Amino acid sequence: MRTTLTLDDDVAAQLRRVLQARQATLKEVVNEALREGLRHLEAPPPRRTYRTPSVSLGRCLVGSIDDVAEAPGLAEGETFR
Repeated sequence: MRTTLTLDDDVAAQLRRVLQARQATLKEVVNEALREGLRHLEAPPPRRTYRTPSVSLGRCLVGSIDDVAEAPGLAEGETFR
């Protein structure tokens, strides 16, 4: 496929450096760069796992969390048991 590309100045300068270093043709270098770039663009983004930081909340202030009536009683200052 034949096409015309307009390159930014910084891209053209980098392309010239690669051409000189590899002793390759413009077609070879551009095709290789496009293949690598397109592979990168098509790849799914890497999944980063998020870990929730743990925080010590201290000891449990309610004797038993199974006793639902005890928590409001403690909050109101009543003594149970």
